[in-house]
Amino acid sequence: MNPIELIHKYYQDNPQCEEILLTHSRQVADMVLQINDAHPELQMNRDFLYEAAMLHDIGIVRCDAPSIFCMGKEPYIRHGVEGAEMLRREGLPQHARVAERHTGTGLTVDQIRNQQLPLPLQDFSPETLEEQAICYADKFFSKSHLDEKKSYERILKSLDWFGHEGVERFQYWHEIFGI
Repeated sequence: MNPIELIHKYYQDNPQCEEILLTHSRQVADMVLQINDAHPELQMNRDFLYEAAMLHDIGIVRCDAPSIFCMGKEPYIRHGVEGAEMLRREGLPQHARVAERHTGTGLTVDQIRNQQLPLPLQDFSPETLEEQAICYADKFFSKSHLDEKKSYERILKSLDWFGHEGVERFQYWHEIFGI
């Protein structure tokens, strides 16, 4: 499976958004592969890490985010579940799990209910090491500022705005995945 070809299948009519997605996805993939190489004891699947990192944000094309040339109808918070639906249709259920579980440090049923998010009432927390590593690496990069990598401290500050649970989860991942 070639993730770049799959991205192009859905983005061929929106080259500006495709370029943003590819740049961001490559940043995340490069970092998660560095994590994998630095931590062989974790025994993660390197090929899967690359593919899933490249595809984790495929659903942005269905979302309304004009600043990154996404002209879909869905709220941006749904990009993970939209991407998961696309990937499941492509026969990629494990990749779909990464897409739907990478928002923030994952979303719980309580967070979805309490914040009244337009998402299904289910747990979207990363579970496998690969899901967690991609979610961790994703926090360092933004699609709206492609030329910078966020600092660990900046990520903690932004996560704290949504509650301490995400901060604790990210700190735990930093102990495991830090490079």
